Amino acid sequence: MNSIENLQWRYAVKKFDENKSLSETQINTLKEAFNLTATSYGLQPIKLVVIKNKSIQEQLVEFSWNQPQVAQASHVLVICIQKKFTTNDIDNYFSLVKSIRNTPNEILAPFKEMLTNSIASKTQEELNIWNKNQAYIALGNLMTVAANERIDSCPMEGFIPEKYDEILELDKHGLTSVLVLPVGFRAEDDYMKDLKKVRKKTENMIIDL
Repeated sequence: MNSIENLQWRYAVKKFDENKSLSETQINTLKEAFNLTATSYGLQPIKLVVIKNKSIQEQLVEFSWNQPQVAQASHVLVICIQKKFTTNDIDNYFSLVKSIRNTPNEILAPFKEMLTNSIASKTQEELNIWNKNQAYIALGNLMTVAANERIDSCPMEGFIPEKYDEILELDKHGLTSVLVLPVGFRAEDDYMKDLKKVRKKTENMIIDL
């Protein structure tokens, strides 16, 4: 199957098959895909919480606008951002660059200074908005990789982050939840399963210059 066929196959699942689970290989593919997701400057201000615990999943349904997919799914992926993003994160990033690439300091220094000044000039609210944008990039990447692996998913913004944070004890990790992605396999009786995809014509969506 090619990428376009897989994206045609993909849809936001309304009912998962509770008797089917992702294999360890499949979930590891999604974890690696998340880690390889592009982020601004490669800073990775996001983390992924992977839930495979029916008790926790059932608790989260109430705080997901009662969307049953959260309990039905094989796994629930929760994309989070750091509550506080500081110039220390820039220092840690450049230490990682140095250890992996052994780039000379004289080459790294101007870029590091620019990023440090940029981060220092922003409020935490501005940084949180910026980092949430990175979470959306990760969500899109995860959905595409899932489709190519024939893993079903259902992206969700409809949840109460404060309650997710409380149940998942994200405060201990300095994180807050931003997006939710239940993953698994569609149920045979999902009413959306065989419906035609509704999209505008490609030529109406694209401007060629």
